[in-house]
Amino acid sequence: MTTSPTPADADVVLPCLNEADALPWVLARVPAGWRALVVDNGSTDGSADIARALGATVVHEPRRGFGAACHAGLTAATADVVCFCDCDASLDPAQLVPFVNEVRAGGADLVLGRRRPQRRGTWPAHARAGNLALTRILRRRTGLRLHDLGPLRAARREALLALGLTDRRSGYPLQMVVRAADAGWRIAEHDVSYLPRTGASKVTGTWRGTWQAVRDMSRVLAEAPVAEGTPR
Repeated sequence: MTTSPTPADADVVLPCLNEADALPWVLARVPAGWRALVVDNGSTDGSADIARALGATVVHEPRRGFGAACHAGLTAATADVVCFCDCDASLDPAQLVPFVNEVRAGGADLVLGRRRPQRRGTWPAHARAGNLALTRILRRRTGLRLHDLGPLRAARREALLALGLTDRRSGYPLQMVVRAADAGWRIAEHDVSYLPRTGASKVTGTWRGTWQAVRDMSRVLAEAPVAEGTPR
């Protein structure tokens, strides 16, 4: 993995909260020539030091929240195309390569990964249920026939910034999709492998956490249409 991006590179935003055990595998899977932006969201297990030692660029975001970490990474990015990936080893950053190629080729403005569990128990029933409920509401709200709201995704940096994303909690990934749809973006979805995560989930590890996330995202879906971002 290299740490100095060139104009053809992509930046990968990796929101991180106590992912010391997962970081070595995740960073080893970042494609050569791409820059890993590990956004430390208040880790107490040395995650930031490990990421830095492994060649990643570390961004500190003291305000807790998945959206806060993601947006801090987006604002720190400099590459034309920015990717997002969880930092818990449940998703492989190497699978972002075709996503980035599709965005660069103009085939889509936002490419999302549809998670396909590789082992029994990887995706708990409560998390599946929450995801299904949200995709159905999203379809009614935007007309998009998506199957997943997973975190593996790629789009152009300037277009993402122009969306004016405001959610700093669990609703950030959904708000990105909703505002992109409102702005007329072409949104594609492709299967990706979903692996057993390393460590405990901070959001969807329990029914309570899942439905708190659903509530966050439901507020996003209640937003009036906003069409201020343009993909080009």
